[in-house]
Amino acid sequence: MWNTLVTDFQVIFERDPAARNWLEVFLCYPGWHALVFHRIAHSFQQIKIPFLPRLISNLARLFTGVEIHPSAQIGRGVFIDHGMGVVIGETAIIGDYVTIYQGVTLGGTGKETGKRHPTLGREIVVGAGAKILGNISIGDRVNIGAGSIVLRDVPDDCTVVGIPARIVRHRGQSIKDTEQQTNREHLPDPEAEAIKALFERIKSLEDEIDRIRHSTAVYEPLSTSMRLSEVSHANSHINLQDLERHNSIYSSNYLIQEFLDGAGI
Repeated sequence: MWNTLVTDFQVIFERDPAARNWLEVFLCYPGWHALVFHRIAHSFQQIKIPFLPRLISNLARLFTGVEIHPSAQIGRGVFIDHGMGVVIGETAIIGDYVTIYQGVTLGGTGKETGKRHPTLGREIVVGAGAKILGNISIGDRVNIGAGSIVLRDVPDDCTVVGIPARIVRHRGQSIKDTEQQTNREHLPDPEAEAIKALFERIKSLEDEIDRIRHSTAVYEPLSTSMRLSEVSHANSHINLQDLERHNSIYSSNYLIQEFLDGAGI
């Protein structure tokens, strides 16, 4: 346990630029204090000492604002930044070198028995206010956006955002086949994308109205002056416009449906 606590202490300097000296971290970092309390409570829980582990856990909550059940399994090098409002359930498992920000909940979804809390892999970053609920598995090197609610398993090397959370990047590449999304360096804005898709839909409808007006104007003098070759050329031009419009509507439908399913809430 001592080596684990030393590792927990050292990683604070690696991940927090505000950590200036060891005395400040030792006395003023509630996330580290909560882990110290938990390591002690967990060791008592493992040897089945009654009452005392929960008492230590409750005292830790009182002094740090972090609630960790004594039975939760937490790996080495875990960093709880700020810490206030963090809740970690009884059957939660956290791998090594995970970073957890304030307001995070690793909780259950009801009154299930047995394993009912999430399992986190290694080197995960859980953003402020994120909720990971139920007996689900989060793979290694996953980034969970602030405020997200994760209800399903997440594979390795992914970024997830939204309510409910969905995967937006995998191994550094966007899951959408668009260059502008692939080149982004920040998390996407689902609301902005949905609004943009709605504007594109309106534009496509306006183009459709213009196309109908144009086709009407083309066919009106057909009986008197237009040759057959001109009709064929006009039809091919209209068919190409139909294909482009269909592709545009399909793309915007995807974004709008994602938004309606809760991705942008």
